[in-house]
This record gives sequence, structure tokens and C-alpha cells, in this order.
Amino acid sequence: MSEIERVFRRCRRERRAAFIPFLVAGDPDLDTTAGLLDALVAGGADLIEIGVPFSDPIADGPVIQRAATRALEGGVTLSKVLALVAAKRPSLGVPIVLFSYFNPLQVRGAELFAEQAAASGVDGVLCVDLPPEEGDLLAPALARHGLDTIFLLSPTSGPERVAKVERVASGFVYYVSVTGTTGERRRVGKGLGKTVRRLRKKLDLPLAVGFGISTPEQVAEVAAMADGVVVGSALVRFVEEHAGHPQLARLLERKVRELAAPLRG
Repeated sequence: MSEIERVFRRCRRERRAAFIPFLVAGDPDLDTTAGLLDALVAGGADLIEIGVPFSDPIADGPVIQRAATRALEGGVTLSKVLALVAAKRPSLGVPIVLFSYFNPLQVRGAELFAEQAAASGVDGVLCVDLPPEEGDLLAPALARHGLDTIFLLSPTSGPERVAKVERVASGFVYYVSVTGTTGERRRVGKGLGKTVRRLRKKLDLPLAVGFGISTPEQVAEVAAMADGVVVGSALVRFVEEHAGHPQLARLLERKVRELAAPLRG
């Protein structure tokens, strides 16, 4: 059983959804990111998604695009992100999922990337623009090194796509709650509960929901229907707005604790 699977099983025993925060590695810089990862855990993260900055993040809205640009301008690379994970994973105590686009992984080569990611302490990989139909380009290499491969489903995913994800995914499935890019929204997507209930009947893996979740009220609403709740843009924007503050990590910890509070009773 992978560490990601263990987290979801533990949360299920505790009768709650897992809280999964997201940050872009290297925004505002890698040293700061290291401290922010500690803040995520202290605030209540059950699992952390770390974004590998990419020059053309087509699935991401303006907040995460700006963060990726700042990180790239600061010289952040895939190798540096893996080094960050290697330095922090032993003390964090929660699984790490790399959130990446396929190009940097393809350039490195799937087998070498999987080997290096596993050695660094990565637990799973979500390759945003790699559809399950092309999963053989990455998933077998990850599996050989004990890493989970997380795939996306969205409101436009038909029965064939759902069935394919069920066959090739591991760890959990990430459901994109809205069509479009990442970003904060005023309300949870209409009909989300019905769709999530339908998908959970078809999937053996846990189902986490993300995109647009930014308030404790939205976290509570999604947690009532899903196995995990992902908060990304709201946290990335928080880091952007407070970058340079001497107490940034403490402020982020407080923000995460507020967001995760509905899951802790």
C-alpha cells in the first residue's frame, strides 16, 4: 500500500475528507517554499501537491501562471524541485504529489525521472496534460519505482474516459470541479454533488475534488461529498500577496488551518 493510499484510508477511518493544499515550488523562492511546506503540515495538510513551474501552464489560471513565471525567473528547475522534496520529505511526514506538465518529464525521460523522483521522496505524480490514453508514456515507469500516477477527470469526461482512468490510475483520482482553468470562484459548481456521487460508484480509488475551492465554506461543502479537497489558487494568491512578510510561514499556517477546520470537527 502506498503512502497516499494510507492517508486516504486513515481519513476514511476518521470519517472525513483529506485536505490537500497546493503551492508552486520556488514562489517566491525555494528557501521560502521549504518553510511554507512546514506551514502547510502544521496547518492541517494530509497530503501536499507541489507544482513544478512550467512556461506554458495551460490548465492554470492567472494566479498560478504568475507564480510559475516568478519561479522560472528565479531559476527553478525540475532538478531543484526534486532536491527540495529530498530535503523536506523526511521531516514533513505527509505524502508529496508533484503537479507537472509532461514536457519537463519527457525531456528527462520517464524512467530517469521516475527513478529520481522516487529517490527524492516523491509519492505520486499528477501530469496535468497527459491523458490516460497516453498514460503508458509515464505510468509504467512510475509504478516500477513505487510511485502513484494520478489522473484528472472533469465535467466533460465521458464513460470511456472514466473507465480508462479507473484502469490506469493509482493513489487517487483528481476531479476538476469546473470546466476551464484553475482559479478561485464564488461558489461550488452546480451539480457537483450529483456528479461526484456518480463517479465514486464507478471508481475504486479515492476521489479528490479541486479547482475553484477557496473558502472554509466551500471546503466543507466539497468534503461532504468527496474523499479529498484540493485548495490551490487561494493559497498561491495568499503567498503572492504576503511575499516578503517576515512572518509569511506563520500567516500561511493560520490560513491553512482556517481552510482545513471544517474537516477536523
